[in-house]
Amino acid sequence: MDGACIRHTELPGTSRLYADYLYSFDRVAQFYRHSPRALDQLPRIAQEIEYPDDRRSALVAALLAQNGPSANLDRLAQKGTVAVVTGQQVGLFSGPSYTIYKALTAVRVARELSAQGIPAVPVFWLATEDHDFAEISKSWLFGPSGEPVSLSVDPPGVVDGPVGPLVPRTYPIEGLQAALKGFESADEVLELVKRAYQPGRPLGVAFRDLVRSLLARFDLLYLDPLDPAIRAIGAPFVRQALGASDVYPALIERGKVLEKSGYHAQVHIDPQTSLFFVLDGGQRVALKRQGDRYLSRDASYSVGELAAMAERISPNALLRPVLQDYLLPTVAYVGGPAELAYFAQSEVLYSRLLGRMPMMLPRNGFTLVDPRSAKLMERYRLQLPSLFGGENALKESIAGQLLPSRVTTAFAETKAQTSVLLDRLGAELTGFDAGLVKALSKSRAKVEYQLSKMERKTARESLRRDERAGQDAAHLSHLLYPHKHLQERLYSILPFVAKHGLGVIDRIEEHTCIDCVDHHVLTI
Repeated sequence: MDGACIRHTELPGTSRLYADYLYSFDRVAQFYRHSPRALDQLPRIAQEIEYPDDRRSALVAALLAQNGPSANLDRLAQKGTVAVVTGQQVGLFSGPSYTIYKALTAVRVARELSAQGIPAVPVFWLATEDHDFAEISKSWLFGPSGEPVSLSVDPPGVVDGPVGPLVPRTYPIEGLQAALKGFESADEVLELVKRAYQPGRPLGVAFRDLVRSLLARFDLLYLDPLDPAIRAIGAPFVRQALGASDVYPALIERGKVLEKSGYHAQVHIDPQTSLFFVLDGGQRVALKRQGDRYLSRDASYSVGELAAMAERISPNALLRPVLQDYLLPTVAYVGGPAELAYFAQSEVLYSRLLGRMPMMLPRNGFTLVDPRSAKLMERYRLQLPSLFGGENALKESIAGQLLPSRVTTAFAETKAQTSVLLDRLGAELTGFDAGLVKALSKSRAKVEYQLSKMERKTARESLRRDERAGQDAAHLSHLLYPHKHLQERLYSILPFVAKHGLGVIDRIEEHTCIDCVDHHVLTI
C-alpha cells in the first residue's frame, strides 16, 4: 500500500483559518492553547488535567453500561489515565468515511501516548444530541460500476429534536444490498449492517454498533451524551455555565478579533445569543437571553430555574466540547476542519469555565485509490488535484494526453512560428504607424485564441474517438472526486470494505500518523 501526501492548501474548500492552524500556527496562536505540531507538549498537558476520582468512577460506571466491559475501560478507571477524544454525528450507515479516519487517528494518538508512559484511551463521542436530521439521514455509496448511489431514511414524523433516539420506519437495507452487489465482501458488510440497523433500533444505537463492529479490534469507548447517567455527571458544569454571564461579552469580542484577523466566526454571537437549548418533549428548543432571563418559544426562565433542570439543558456547538472535556480527562481532541474552527471561539469558554484546554489535533484524511485508478492516473500523468475541476475538465485533460505526438508537435510549432512572425511584423509596424501596432495586438489575440480553440477541438475529437478514455475519466471522477467532493466527505466506508474486505481498515490504520497533517492518497 503506497502513500503520498497533499497539503490541505491544495484541496478545495480549505479555509484560511484551518490552513494557518496547520501550517502557520503563529498567525492563530491567540485563538488556541496548543500548536498541533507541538506533540511533545502532550505529556505536559496530561499532567495539567485535574480530574476528580468521584467523577472518574461515575463516568466509568456510565460507560460500562453503554459499552460493556473492556480492557480500555479498565484502563480508564485507573487514576491518571487520560482520554483522546473524537466524535461524529450519527449518520446513516456510519456516515462519511472520515468518521472512521477520525476514530483511527484517536486510536493512534492514544497508543503513542501510552507507549510514552502516559496511559491513554480513545473515546468516541456520539453526537446524538444534534438535531440536523437532514445532514445524517443520507448515505452515499458506489458499486462495481463506480456510479455514486444515495440511500436515505425518512424522518419518523416532524423532527425538531435530538436525532440519536429517532427510530425511522425502515432502514434501506435492500438498497444497500443492491448497491454493493458484485463486490467480493458485500455479504460480510451486509451482515454487519443488518446486525446494527435492525428494525426498531434508534439511529444513534445503530450507528454506534456498526462503527464498533468495523473497528472492533481497536477497543474504542463510545459515549452517548443523552444517557441520563452522563447528564447527571455533567449537570454541575451546566449550572456553572448558566451562571457565567461574563462569557458573552468575551465571545462577542473574540468574534470581532477573528474577523479583524481575516477569519470568520463559526457561530454568530449577539447580545441575545445563549449557549443553551432545552430538551422538552423530544424537542431541542433554542434559548435566547433577555436581561437576566432565558426565553424559549413559549416560556421564560430564570438562571435558577434552568439550573434546577440542568440535566435537560443541551449545549450549543461552542459549549459542547467544553462540557465534553469536563466529563472526560481529555488530553487531545481529534477533529476535522470545521470542528477545529469552532475551537477558535470555544477557547474563550475553556479559559473561563474549565481552566484548561486539550490539544486540538487534525484527523488524518485519506483518498483511497484502487489499482485501476492508480494505473489510469499514471497513464495520463494525473495527480489528485487534477480531478478538482470536475469530470468535464478531467476529460479535457485526458483528451490532451490522447493526441498523437505529431499533432501536438504541429500545434506547438505553429504557435511558436506564428508568434515569431507576429513579433517581426510588430517591429516593422512600430516604425511605420503606431496605430497599426495597437490593431495588430488585437488581431494577435484573436489569432492565438483561434489556434487554442482549434487545439481544444482536436483534443475533444480525439476523446470522442476513444470511448474508453471517456470511461476512464468517469471512473476516476466517480471514485476519487464524486460530485465534486473529496471522496472521504461523501462516500461511506462501506463500499470500500465491500470491495477490499475488512482488512482495508487495518491497512488504513497502518498508514495513520500524527506527525503529518497533510491529506494522504493511498493506493490499496
